[in-house]
Amino acid sequence: MTDTSSSAPSPAAMARRPGNARPTPEQVTGAKSLVLALEHVGAEVVFGIPGGAILPAYDPLMDSTKVRHILVRHEQGAGHAAEGYASATGKVGVCMATSGPGATNLVTAIADAHMDSVPIVAITGQVASSAIGTDAFQEADIRGITMPITKHNYLVTEAAQIPRVIAEAFHIASTGRPGPVLVDISKDALQATTTFAWPPQIDLPGYHPVTRPHAKQIREAVRLMAASRRPVLYVGGGVIRAGAHAELLRLAELTGIPVVTTLMARGAFPDGHSLHLGMPGMHGSVSAVTGLQRSDLLITLGARFDDRVTGQLSSFAPDARIIHADIDPAEISKNRAADVPIVGDAKAIISELITTIEAGVGDAADVNPHTYSAWAATTKGWAQEFPVGYTATSDEALMPQQVIERIGAIAGPEAVYAAGVGQHQMWAAQFIGYERPNSWLNSGGAGTMGYSVPAAMGAKVGEPDRVVWAIDGDGCFQMTNQELATCVINDIPIKVAIINNSSLGMVRQWQSLFYNERYSNTDLHTSVGNRIPDFVKLAEAYGCVGLRCERPEDLDATIEQAMAINDRPVVIDFVVERDAMVWPMVPAGVSNDAIQTARDAAPVWDREESEAEEQDTDADHDGQ
Repeated sequence: MTDTSSSAPSPAAMARRPGNARPTPEQVTGAKSLVLALEHVGAEVVFGIPGGAILPAYDPLMDSTKVRHILVRHEQGAGHAAEGYASATGKVGVCMATSGPGATNLVTAIADAHMDSVPIVAITGQVASSAIGTDAFQEADIRGITMPITKHNYLVTEAAQIPRVIAEAFHIASTGRPGPVLVDISKDALQATTTFAWPPQIDLPGYHPVTRPHAKQIREAVRLMAASRRPVLYVGGGVIRAGAHAELLRLAELTGIPVVTTLMARGAFPDGHSLHLGMPGMHGSVSAVTGLQRSDLLITLGARFDDRVTGQLSSFAPDARIIHADIDPAEISKNRAADVPIVGDAKAIISELITTIEAGVGDAADVNPHTYSAWAATTKGWAQEFPVGYTATSDEALMPQQVIERIGAIAGPEAVYAAGVGQHQMWAAQFIGYERPNSWLNSGGAGTMGYSVPAAMGAKVGEPDRVVWAIDGDGCFQMTNQELATCVINDIPIKVAIINNSSLGMVRQWQSLFYNERYSNTDLHTSVGNRIPDFVKLAEAYGCVGLRCERPEDLDATIEQAMAINDRPVVIDFVVERDAMVWPMVPAGVSNDAIQTARDAAPVWDREESEAEEQDTDADHDGQ
């Protein structure tokens, strides 16, 4: 997924806001300067853990009335919580850790934010500048370690640099293609005395993200749209990062072009809309995957032709010309050559496309629902013929798909859903209806197990009035469940659904399909007869409400019981059918044409009928 510019205000804009008037310069420590800078850039919350090198910053942080610090139980949890906060709110998330292992424990979350273009600022303490490079106690070159997985990073060794660096970090993280920025500050810089003044002079001579699209490229895109008969709007997470969902809806309805939303774009376009074909990719819907394969034009908005979407790249959408719109010029033509490249912010690009089409001049007159009506009807027929569904193994079995489907139905579209990684992630993407952006949080690019609970925690801090569900697996949950203590102590009442199939489910599915059912090291012993651990007892030990559901007839009542508890976190152990699989599926490395709807089952297409439909589409246009 490629993300576009967020709507977060710049540091200069923050400085002009009421209450952010230029203060009288004052003599403070570097640590106090850091806290004041965080206040002025609008940081609301910091997730972190103190330690020796960062300890000077924690003393003035205690006195801040504007920045809330939440003490997590592991630095990875701090990073994912910052991601969840940022993804749910659109603001910059902040995490903080000490040097050495504290900083390196943030690496997974930083890499995750980099892959999914999430705007976070990670602040780490560093050993004194005189000791850097000496293998001092708890020294790690975190700047060097994170160079490939940050949008930018800093090593600050002078107290006077701190306000400027913090202002730049927030600006870089939230503009252009969002992403993580690391600020590593030596201990002596935090302890030294400096003069604090705001706003600082920002100096970023090489950083000028292009946000406005070129008018010629917009006209070329509209020309290709007019010539197309089978176009698809291929929408990535960049549309969500850009806040361009309203413009996308307008463009789709104006043109009548079918829409697919990638895993990172769930909620960018309403699931309930008649033009929505669903999610494409390895576990995408038949209608979305086939729509892309049979299209003659992909209007690609904030997406990066990820391998999980394209399958075998050489066979992906073989007849399609490509319009590729992205804020990051490095993504355009990286995997698939673009016929019309458009660099810019997704919101601005879609708005310009709408304006040009609405003007109705020249080719734009042919870009309308009538032109694509036959194609839209065909794709809708696929969606009706091949819906995403599941079959219960027996009346007594609690199916994981059913659990997630009922959570979505009962909690509704206004809730936030943060998924872990694996089968439950795919089911959550498939069986919950997403009608608004920022309601679906997951680790898409990195596939980080352990993401769900801390991300849900961060989302709940940022959106305290929304219901927030962490939909997790019994494997993922055991990686970061210690953050339940953070939730209880800080009054963060998330709800956790553990989809407990007593195994590393997605790995087990691959072992079933490709390794002759040789289940090597995927049994977790968390279900009936083992319960290691007993998730209900574990939840109660952390101060949460622990529930268990094992029968379909108890499902709705258990979910509704959890929904009624809002004074503490709730953890539900859903003991589900172990051998349930995620379908549809395109095996890794093969063409999307090989999509399967179940084991040894695939759509059967009438080739002659398909060709006739395409000819009818052309005839309809020629007869206008």
